Amino acid sequence: MADRPLTLMAVHAHPDDEATGTGGVLARYAAEGFRTVLVTCTDGGCGDGPGGVKPGDPGHDPAAVALLRRQELEASCEVLKISDLEMLDYADSGMTGWPSNDAPGSFWQTPVQEGAARLAELMRHYRPDVVVTYDENGFYGHPDHIQAHRITMAALEMTALTPKVYWTTMPRSMMQRFGEIMREFHEDMPEPDPAEAAAMAEIGLPDDEITTWVDTTAFSGQKFDALAAHASQGENIFFLRMGKERFGELMGMETFVRVQDTTGAAVPEKDLFAGLR
Repeated sequence: MADRPLTLMAVHAHPDDEATGTGGVLARYAAEGFRTVLVTCTDGGCGDGPGGVKPGDPGHDPAAVALLRRQELEASCEVLKISDLEMLDYADSGMTGWPSNDAPGSFWQTPVQEGAARLAELMRHYRPDVVVTYDENGFYGHPDHIQAHRITMAALEMTALTPKVYWTTMPRSMMQRFGEIMREFHEDMPEPDPAEAAAMAEIGLPDDEITTWVDTTAFSGQKFDALAAHASQGENIFFLRMGKERFGELMGMETFVRVQDTTGAAVPEKDLFAGLR
């Protein structure tokens, strides 16, 4: 341990995911002198094109979108002071039910063991002390998030490494606040239908089931700027409308569920590296 820095590896599905769920911890631990490694699994080609053109619409060029999003991702990594960026470059599978889910070469169609073997090589190279990814449902059911979870857990099984492992989550109390704030900034937003509201209510976890609460308030400005670096996807990032101060108040705590640990650190904990330093 003495000859290398403590290392955090975050495994995300798309460019911009690193900022949304883990921008605070990536910035915080980089500032503390730890190595921060970001693995982005897809090229983001199913994101919005210039002018907000949507996938499948005339003028949407997935290759051009992927190139732009790579540049935005690199800018975000600069803001967050991420040590190492690794891209698996699978084709973006799009949202649940899109035809791109079934496209040959899409991340969703990639055999788990194939993706896991590539990720396992990166794990052996970087030897992370902490690994962060999504839960079994990819937090909200996105195919690429689910696949990122699957290859991460399979890759861990392929290695002899025993990092602390976390899944991103959000307290239900915070999800309720998000709903209120979204209505505040979208006054004309219709009420969700009962089925959609019920599904939203199941996202995240009850507060008392969250094992790890990391205060990243001091780095919320960097997180805001990292999100802003993904300008082509700005339509989907309503958080930026709040301004930095309000954003920091709302997004200053990042929460996780610890699913693997050999340190014996007590939970709830306030530090992903509790028991390691």
